[in-house]
Amino acid sequence: MTTSRQETVFTYAAPALKFGRGASREIGYDVSAWGARRVLLVTDPGVALVGHADDVAGALRSSGLEVVVFDRARVEPTDVSLEEAVAFARSEGPFDAVVAVGGGSSIDTAKAVALLVTNPGELMDYVNAPVGKARAPEQPVLPLVAVPTTTGTGSESTTICVMDVLSLKVKTGISHAALRPRLAVVDPALSATQPAAVTAAAGMDILCHALESYTARWYGDYEAKSPEQRVPYCGSNPIADLWSERALGLLSGAFRAAVHRKPDDALGAVVSEQMALAATFAGLGFGNAGVHIPHANAYPIAGRVRDFVPPDYPQDEPMVPHGMAVSLTAPEAFRFTFDAAPQRHLRAAQLLDPTVSGNGPDVLPGVVARLMQDIGIPNGLAAVGYDEGDVDDLVDGALKQQRLLDTAPKRVSADDLAGIVGASLSLW
Repeated sequence: MTTSRQETVFTYAAPALKFGRGASREIGYDVSAWGARRVLLVTDPGVALVGHADDVAGALRSSGLEVVVFDRARVEPTDVSLEEAVAFARSEGPFDAVVAVGGGSSIDTAKAVALLVTNPGELMDYVNAPVGKARAPEQPVLPLVAVPTTTGTGSESTTICVMDVLSLKVKTGISHAALRPRLAVVDPALSATQPAAVTAAAGMDILCHALESYTARWYGDYEAKSPEQRVPYCGSNPIADLWSERALGLLSGAFRAAVHRKPDDALGAVVSEQMALAATFAGLGFGNAGVHIPHANAYPIAGRVRDFVPPDYPQDEPMVPHGMAVSLTAPEAFRFTFDAAPQRHLRAAQLLDPTVSGNGPDVLPGVVARLMQDIGIPNGLAAVGYDEGDVDDLVDGALKQQRLLDTAPKRVSADDLAGIVGASLSLW
């Protein structure tokens, strides 16, 4: 008879990091040091319009690099938009490196490109099972530099590329250690220009990255793995916890001020830098510990949207921005997970709001919901177009995210998810 052993090992990895105002101006030096000569820059139309992509391209060219720009990354990428970017890269290549300038959408698009221009097969070959075939890369991917222009994505630190599969109306992704960028260049001057609603939604992504990784299943509660079985998301652990705690502390002082800042307010520069740090810290935490229920729910919430169009985002088609989608079930998800790790939930609540009192399951959900109200996040799923008739469909979509649900600190059934989603139709 074989008895299972508990895990005794956790892993930690992160990209090289360059942080600070003006960091993006040094990118040519960094990329040329790799021996690169020809670079693909991936961005989206909005970022291109404000000039950030041109500035980074100029910094690359000033170091003698040839730069080809793909500026059609889609906000909230789809399998179709990623395939378009890959086809462009294959037709315009070869390239020595890829540079992503933008939010998570541009960075995730660049990850797909970096993977598929050096490896055989098509996009769906590499998409996580059961949606795709979960094929592992056979060849090294192109080195990737991620230059985030929003504070929240965390994609500059992670091994994940997220997309909507249009034909299935499901959000999924590619997950492999090879997708982690080689270098993250975080320049707070780039994210300081993002609109208030983008700051709010992206900031909720930071918040949920930190909270979910902090409350994730402890790495030692898993069964022991052999080396080849190890995955980037290994559960909460002592190193990831430090990053998550620091991110929550920064958000406590900076988040509301960042959303409500005035364009020329001197305080704006301070809080934008604090938000960029919080995003970086949270990314370094969840990029190893993992995320769980709110992110699993967010995929179908974003993928099945009908007619909701948020302010400060492209107005040409419906969308629920990723950070907003993650936040909409977060209060109820943390109410559900409370009994698995009460002290962690209470500690997280106190980091976000040092004035909070109480010791029950409502404390952290209350802190999160009050913050959402203060920064203008919609009041639950009904506010973005869902009703009771959609609960089963949203639960079905979340159940497809078993990689994420397995990171939750307690087992999550379909009935549990239905309870969380149903209670999230209206949050206050």
